[in-house]
Amino acid sequence: MTRSALDTGLPVILASASRSRAAVLTNAGVRIEQEPADIDEDAVKESMRRAGHSVADVAHCLAEQKALHISARYPGRLVIGADQMLQCGGIWFDKPVDRDHARAHLQALRGRMHELFAAVCVVRDGECLWRHLESARMTMRPFSDAFLDAYVDAVGDDVCRSVGAYQLEGLGAQLFARIEGDFFTILGLPLLAVLEFLSNHGVVKK
Repeated sequence: MTRSALDTGLPVILASASRSRAAVLTNAGVRIEQEPADIDEDAVKESMRRAGHSVADVAHCLAEQKALHISARYPGRLVIGADQMLQCGGIWFDKPVDRDHARAHLQALRGRMHELFAAVCVVRDGECLWRHLESARMTMRPFSDAFLDAYVDAVGDDVCRSVGAYQLEGLGAQLFARIEGDFFTILGLPLLAVLEFLSNHGVVKK
């Protein structure tokens, strides 16, 4: 079989500090190196919000900007950028800055359905080769304040690691009454679509 021109034999670069995304790719057998992209996400979000863009547009833009930012440092390498956006009742939610902020987010989401968007972009040498977006609909149960306090205390500072203040692969699963969508998308990366791209380009075996 002829190797794809994209298959350099080197690990893929993940332009993200996310432990969840790194674990998802690594557990799926993808060799990666992690290099977080230092971009002003808040400025991008605010600019796009004022311009009337959707949360899906913002997720796409941030994923691409992260990958492009890191791509310049790794000529010839595939770079994966990813981003997640959460919307509930027209309000955008970011990662909480501290536990009190996380608690307020969870109070606002309690008993309600929200949408979670996960975008991914693959770049090589400053060129976007592929982009993809998936979404999930998440309904939190009407948990008590006592449960909320116990949850935040149990999770600790990790409650600030992700948008929505939960990790579905852990105690965060107890927050929900209903989930409609792909599990990996909720973790921050539409893995099956990414694996299909990597397989089609010789990075993982078919």
